[in-house]
Amino acid sequence: MKKLLPFFVLTLSICQCLQAQVRLPRLIRDSMVLQRDRDLTIWGWAAPGEKVSVRFNNKRFRAIATSEGKWRLVMPAMKAGGPYTMQIDASNHITLKEILVGDVWLCAGQSNMVHQMRLHDVRYEAEIAAANYPLIRHFAVPNVTDLQGPRDDLPGGSWQWANPANVRDFSAVAYFFGKQLYEKYHVPIGLINTSWGGTPIEAWMSEESLADFPAVTGTIAQNKDTAYLGEKERSLPPVYTPDPANDKGYTEGWANPSYIPKGWRTINIPGYWEDQGIHDLNGVVWYRREITVPAAMAGLPAKVFLGRIVDADVLYINGKQVGSTAYMYPQRRYQLPAGTLKAGKNLFVIRVTNNAGKGGFVPDKPYQLIAGNDTIDLKGYWAYKVGQVNPQGAITNNGRIALQNQPTALYNAMLAPIFNFKIKGFIWYQGESNAGRAADYARMQPAMIADWRRKWQQPDAPFLYVQLPGFMEMNYLPMESQWAGFREAQLQSLAVPRTAMAVAIDLGEWNDVHPDRKKEVGERLALAAQRLAYGDSTVVYSGPIFQSAKIEGNRMILSFSHTGSGLVSIDGEELSEFAIAGSDKKFVWAKARIEGEKVVVWNDEITKPVYVRYAWADCPVNPNLFNKEGLPASPFRTGP
Repeated sequence: MKKLLPFFVLTLSICQCLQAQVRLPRLIRDSMVLQRDRDLTIWGWAAPGEKVSVRFNNKRFRAIATSEGKWRLVMPAMKAGGPYTMQIDASNHITLKEILVGDVWLCAGQSNMVHQMRLHDVRYEAEIAAANYPLIRHFAVPNVTDLQGPRDDLPGGSWQWANPANVRDFSAVAYFFGKQLYEKYHVPIGLINTSWGGTPIEAWMSEESLADFPAVTGTIAQNKDTAYLGEKERSLPPVYTPDPANDKGYTEGWANPSYIPKGWRTINIPGYWEDQGIHDLNGVVWYRREITVPAAMAGLPAKVFLGRIVDADVLYINGKQVGSTAYMYPQRRYQLPAGTLKAGKNLFVIRVTNNAGKGGFVPDKPYQLIAGNDTIDLKGYWAYKVGQVNPQGAITNNGRIALQNQPTALYNAMLAPIFNFKIKGFIWYQGESNAGRAADYARMQPAMIADWRRKWQQPDAPFLYVQLPGFMEMNYLPMESQWAGFREAQLQSLAVPRTAMAVAIDLGEWNDVHPDRKKEVGERLALAAQRLAYGDSTVVYSGPIFQSAKIEGNRMILSFSHTGSGLVSIDGEELSEFAIAGSDKKFVWAKARIEGEKVVVWNDEITKPVYVRYAWADCPVNPNLFNKEGLPASPFRTGP
């Protein structure tokens, strides 16, 4: 034992030394962008009482770790510039390289903020190839949740600069926003992307900011009880998991070229099978078709576009699996390596799984095979056969608690660790998950804005957000609309100082909650930033916003703000999407005409008009009221 004692002492000494080493938060890394013109906070962890030295821009700063092992120091504001190196010394030494000082924007929301450039690489192929911006940096915050309380660090992440390889993983909205600002001001741009698809606003809010929402605060209290959560999970019904061994398509080899089809029927792509003679089927349907490929396309690298498929799919060509997607939302764009296609007949087989609702291929999307300069249309009749049927009433998702959707879950884990990091402002693209609760959202978003500004200790930080675009089926008669009501709730946040809203009503797709046109969204947000964050008073940054209405006889005279250099019908046609009603609120389509800075609305059958609506629909057919700067008017109504 006496001989071993020095060894134990040495081991203990080594362990204590390792524990004492300075550790940095994930955001403070190589290639980071620090906010210019603001005092800069650098922080981390060390042994209690440990002295930490930071050398940056030829100046030295010191801190001492608290009894809890935390240290923090503040460096004076700097002008835009770099690259710089930062040296951090304590019991260990850390060198950080390629640091820039510029403007940092927090980019948050749900899937339309998540959506990476690679998911839109057909539309933005040239933009991706041309990305060469070493001074635009993107940090993707990993998706993580916490129901117990705010965390002090992120689990991972790194700063990446915009080149053709990296930019594919940048948020598309954030990239085009940052690119527009960089090209305008030529200062480094940092984009911290903290977003998660399908999440509601309350997941991004603190417990304090939700204090006025009793139902939500009750949920927060329950979620902190881990025993309660465990019991709730155990009480859920069991999930039915289909066994591939029961799928005839697998057991009989329907994807193999040697298979001889028997009993197959005809179906059209695109389209849902419930609309084509298959009643309420949840399960697996296989599609099969021989595609004749000309010699000019054979052997070349190729692409297959299969639109969108509900829910999941696997694509086989000539017996080999060449692509798959596990859920409904992404567009199917599969790359085929050289040699996949042969001259003549090629067997295409698609296995489609759907567990609820209508299954199949979403209409009005591209369905093509592309190789070289040639394109083959894949729409039309295919053979189909059902491979597997889920039992009636089978539960394929037992409703387990989606932690990312719980109040405070993302605020605690994906926002709180960032508070020390100074920023220029916020961009926010979220709302689809709250579209059914407009009244709550009208109160929640202002509460969230105020809270974020408090937490960052930046009360004047610009908050720029996106109004939801058109989505779902178009109506050709005036209708009530939940999504229109939600856009109105979003509009109300403009009452909060230093906010701006990018209207996107013209950018939607009726059959896709993730519209392809992300560049326009980012650039409209950048216009708002130029005005609010950079003080450029010459910039027209918003489309027309309804201000007031006046009745003159059988006409309603509408006034707007943000008319820019004038109101215009963007397509040169008559103004459309205006509806008018009397006190009975029975809306009919109206005539509308621009007169100077106002719009006059009427219908000769409505002699005493009271109400007007514009673009009041889930997906308006042709909302064409813009200003001359090309920015669309927000949908609105003149009364409740």
